[in-house]
Amino acid sequence: MRFDLLKILLVDDNQHMRLLLIEILRAIGVRQVYEAMDGSEALAILRSTAIDVVFTDLSMNGLDGIDFVNLVRNSPDSPNPFVPIVMITGHSTERRVNEARNAGVNEFLVKPVTARGVIHRLTLLIENPRPFVRAGDYFGPDRRRRDDPRYQGERRREDDKSSLYVDDPQVGRGHPTRRI
Repeated sequence: MRFDLLKILLVDDNQHMRLLLIEILRAIGVRQVYEAMDGSEALAILRSTAIDVVFTDLSMNGLDGIDFVNLVRNSPDSPNPFVPIVMITGHSTERRVNEARNAGVNEFLVKPVTARGVIHRLTLLIENPRPFVRAGDYFGPDRRRRDDPRYQGERRREDDKSSLYVDDPQVGRGHPTRRI
């Protein structure tokens, strides 16, 4: 993996956390790391630089991580609504994870941050990017990580209805199986 080609933006109001992430990123070969203390400063950097990946803290003074992600994904003057975003937080409650996911983050990283966790998230973003979807008031990466063939519930997207459901006499009508 060519981490040396990436331009990464770190958004965190804690200087020690930014320094830790910079050291991890430099150790794996990332050469171009940009820093912002809050979401407002990060938006200014996104407007002036073609960033490949954003790591942002969830809780910050000023414009926090959730508000920042919402602006990146949904603002009409967003510099790059498709930029991959990794949310970092020490608050990994289900409510906070859902809040970040519903704002449009690609990945979630829980503190304490490790080199292995950073490498894993970057690898997921590069090797397994999720398509972006617009559904109702949500815009961001597809929140479904996998297609579960045992899922029996309703599919809510039009392409799901046309591409996932087939009539199979052995398993019954409407079984969620991919067409071949």
